[in-house]
This record gives sequence, structure tokens and C-alpha cells, in this order.
Amino acid sequence: MEIIAAIAAGAVPSAIGIVRVSGEGCGAVCGKVFRARNGRPVEHQHPRMMVLGDMLDAEGRTIDHGLAVWFPGPHSYTGEDSAEFHCHGSPAVLRELLTALFSAGARQAGPGEFTKRAFLNGRLDLTQAEAVIDLIDAETAAAARNAAAQLDGGLRSRLEPVQNALLEVTSRFYAVVDYPDEDIEDVQPEEIAEALRSADESLTRLLETCRRGQVLKKGVRTAIVGLPNAGKSSLLNALAGCDRAIVTDIPGTTRDTVEESALCGGVLLRLIDTAGLRETEDVVERLGVARSRKAMETADLILLVDDGLTDPENLTEFRRLLDSTGRGTAPWIYVASKRDLTGKTAGSIGAIDAPDWKGPAAYVSISSVTGEGLGDLEEAVAKLFPSGEPQEAGSLLTDQRQEEAASRARNAVRRALAALESGLTPDAVLTDAEEALNAIGELTGRTAKEEIVSRIFSRFCVGK
Repeated sequence: MEIIAAIAAGAVPSAIGIVRVSGEGCGAVCGKVFRARNGRPVEHQHPRMMVLGDMLDAEGRTIDHGLAVWFPGPHSYTGEDSAEFHCHGSPAVLRELLTALFSAGARQAGPGEFTKRAFLNGRLDLTQAEAVIDLIDAETAAAARNAAAQLDGGLRSRLEPVQNALLEVTSRFYAVVDYPDEDIEDVQPEEIAEALRSADESLTRLLETCRRGQVLKKGVRTAIVGLPNAGKSSLLNALAGCDRAIVTDIPGTTRDTVEESALCGGVLLRLIDTAGLRETEDVVERLGVARSRKAMETADLILLVDDGLTDPENLTEFRRLLDSTGRGTAPWIYVASKRDLTGKTAGSIGAIDAPDWKGPAAYVSISSVTGEGLGDLEEAVAKLFPSGEPQEAGSLLTDQRQEEAASRARNAVRRALAALESGLTPDAVLTDAEEALNAIGELTGRTAKEEIVSRIFSRFCVGK
């Protein structure tokens, strides 16, 4: 493979900047841009140990003093000879060093090309490669822990028993067919059925993690709704920790949806502050109300904000609001705002329920001004979107590609089991079992098509 190089740091000035190089024979290229103080060439330095030296431009002039690390293949991130240069984080210095590497024979690395080489060289499977970008993009500690555990093979370890069981029955069947003279015990229908049932159970448990995986990775799309001037924008500002939305005493101030991300109970909420829902003749406000309804229809969670002054037994407006969401398809929390003015606590809020629509998951009373009750809201959100058990970290399906491949594998397993139970011969049954193996292989990367691999690595930044 060609020798590739890229800046593996941000494009803004920083204390430390990093330039990465990878490819067989890259030691000679690195030697043209780095002169070690100990006098030894880069490829003769102790592996994985930093050495002090001078960074040189294309003309051999010193542009910085810094450190180099040599990673000989195959025991490197990419599985091939690699090196890193750590210098001061001036974008000008990093660009000059990169230009010198190009002059010495390297080329610019594409997005995710270092990790793609790690995958192609067998250092990572596809689930681990996806965990790299998930770790980079993680916005919560829980998301980072899950990605780190998946990078350690957490998801692969859940798939391997399924893969091995299916391989065992299929390989034995073909061994009997291809080598009839050998003393190979024929695979029995009971063994096939047991392997298929076990695979079905394992894949079902895995698919049940999709929702938690999506919450960890993308957060919870949360619509803050209510009547005009109920305290919706104040709640968004309190959760975001800044004045993100304009707050006034004038009803209808918020005319468009305002979005912000915030942690609440350890859960990443994608907050959408919506226009107050009411009938209005104002054309602009009516557009805002329409967007508010759309936000509710696509939300994973609804925070229904009331100013605490409305009679909680009057369900008319609340019923109208929830009806617009498909009668409570998403869970919702009743939030009584302005607690500093009303003095109402969660225990003093009357029940808001009716036999023909789903009541709230929780009642909380908060003050966006003083912060009272926000802890109760965090507790309610955390209960609705639990992070799961610590041992589950790394074994959650976190994107649609993984879910789709696992679902195809389970469907194929179930078809095979149904065919076996209906009396079809093992060879017909094993066709579906092989399809399940292919789907699992696609998930891990063993049988993934080039376009799938390319699409995955296109999400990466240059330098990783």
C-alpha cells in the first residue's frame, strides 16, 4: 500500500499537534523530515517509545523541535509500519511538516484511511472500526464507555457464539456430503434445531439493545411543549445552562423551534423549544405552531410545560396537545413550571389522566429561575431512558446498519427453524443458516461489500 500521512489534530492552534504516517517503508520517508537527537534513524528507534528530535521542512531546515514515535508493523494501529510526530500545535508548523512528508513520498490520507487499513489488515473488525468514530463523536460519558468497550470487542464477543454454532452445523453437514467415505458423524436435526434456537435467542437479545444504543449515540429527541408563556424557553435555558432562547412575558415570543443539546440525568437530550400551541391569526406564529406539532410527532420524549396556575383538572388543552402527538406514542412528563411563584411541589399536583389517553410518566414541579425541582426532572428522565447494566457496555447495537444486519440474520435463522420443524431436509434448512452467517459476517465485516465499507469510513475525519 502507498504511504499515507495526515494531520491528526484540530485546525486551531493548540499546545500539541500530531501528524501520522503509515505504510510499508515509511521509515525512510520519516527519516527525511525528522532528525533524532540520538542519531539513529526513525525505523531503528525503540518501538512505541518517544524520541526527541528536530522536525525538518522539505529543504531540510528545522521548523520545530518535538517527538517521534515508531510503530513497526504488524504490531501497530494499522497493522503496517507507522509513525507519529508530536510537535507544537501551530497549524502552520503542522502544514509544513505534512508538506515535507508529501515531498518525501507520502500522500494525503483520505477520511478514515488509517482505521480502514486497520480493518483491511485484520487489526479491527467492522464493529470495532465503527466504535472508533463513535468514541470520537461521543457526547456523554456513557456513550464513550460503550464505544470503548465495543472497540475492545464487546459486540463481537456476543456474535461469536452465534457464528460458531451455525458454522459447526453447516460445516459438519458439508463434510459428510463432500467426504462420504470418512468416518464423520452425520449432523442430526435435533442438533440443528438446538443451534438455531440458541442463535434466535441471542440475536433477539441483541436486537433488544437497539433503543438504548440509539439513545447513547444520538440522544433523545425531546419536544418542550405547552401553552404560550408557560415557561418552555426558560426550561430549555435552565437545562442548557445558557440563555439559548429568548424569554419575555409576551405570549408568542417563540415563533420557530429552537434546538439545543443538554445532559439531563446522564441522558443526552436533543431539546426542541416549540412555539406555544394556540389558535392565532398571526401568519408567522401559525407557521411556528405547525412546526411545534411536527416536532412533537417525531419526538422520543415530550416535556409538557404548564405554568402551574392552570387548574390541573381542566384537561381540554392538555388533551388537545397530546392528541396531536398520536395519543401519547412518545412518553411524556408533566412539568409544572414557575415553582418559585406558585409554591407547588410535585406532590401537590393533581392527577392529569383520562381513560382514553395515556397519562404522564412523571409529574415534576420546577423553577427555572432558582433550579428547584430540576433534580426531580433528571431522575424522571433517567428512569425513562436507563443506561443499562455496566456489563452491557460495548454490546449495544448503535446504528441502523448493525440493526439491519442483525435483523436479517435473525429472520434467516427463524426461516431455517420453521423449515426444519415442517420436515424439510437439512440441506434446505442450511441454505437459510448460511444466509444468517452471511448477515453476521456483514455486521462484523467478514463478508461486507466494498460499498458498505466505504460508506462507513466516509464518516471519519482525516487523520483517523
